[in-house]
Amino acid sequence: MPKMSVGFAMILLVVGNMIAVLSDALIKELPDGAAVYQFVLLRQLTAVLMLLPFCFLNKKTKLISNIKWHFVRGHIWLFGAVFMVLSIQALPLATVNAIFYTAPLMMLPLGFLFYKDRLTAPSIIVAILGFVGILIIVKPTQINMGAIFALIVALTMATNNLLVRKLPSNHTVAQTLFLTNLVGIPFGLSLAIWENAPLSWYALWIAAGSNLFILIYAGICVLVYRAVEAHKISSAEYTGLLGAVFIGIVWFHEIPDISLLIGSALIIIPLIWLATRESVKYKRSVPIE
Repeated sequence: MPKMSVGFAMILLVVGNMIAVLSDALIKELPDGAAVYQFVLLRQLTAVLMLLPFCFLNKKTKLISNIKWHFVRGHIWLFGAVFMVLSIQALPLATVNAIFYTAPLMMLPLGFLFYKDRLTAPSIIVAILGFVGILIIVKPTQINMGAIFALIVALTMATNNLLVRKLPSNHTVAQTLFLTNLVGIPFGLSLAIWENAPLSWYALWIAAGSNLFILIYAGICVLVYRAVEAHKISSAEYTGLLGAVFIGIVWFHEIPDISLLIGSALIIIPLIWLATRESVKYKRSVPIE
């Protein structure tokens, strides 16, 4: 894959996170007591159907080959999806998204542990400031099961983003997302059968809509994390919180206070500084033709 500038990668992540918030908002529309395992299975099935036409555009690539890491990511994705539904149902949209966005912070030590990624002082500072900004916005006073579920989701997101580098480079983004969902269907189906809930057509429509948004986000993640080291761009994931706050106001009538301005400043200002700094370094490293 061609090299991508850090600035452009961060812009893509910002857009992707804004789109992902719409997926969370739709999931929050699920009624209380909805069949969680059935819903996750419906998301897998609709994802496979949506992506299938795009998987045969590259006919030179053998789709079912070297899928070991797809299998690992697919089951991590399934595990995270279950807890994502539970956490979104249990917490306000802005709160749950704030916890989700601890994923970039988790990626720093995980990237160093798995890949020996070099941790630069600017990336660490920006990540920490972003995390502080999230805490200011959320104002956590106690830990409940919803918050624990959301932290599990953040861990699965961080792990899956880092595992992108283990995937076969000859698979397209669509093929990668297709296989991630396909390999988890047998286990997802077994969970849904064990749950033994009647089929909900409303849940099917929610699954399809939310899945469309989250697939766009996941595709962007595959694209950028395959091209750029995670620690250089992961702070851009924080900006999705602003989208969550906005949709929370419009859709769910969650009214923010002054802490939103303070927390957002701690997220956005360091992010702009890091993007500018890394973009300058990238331009200097590109040879003049």
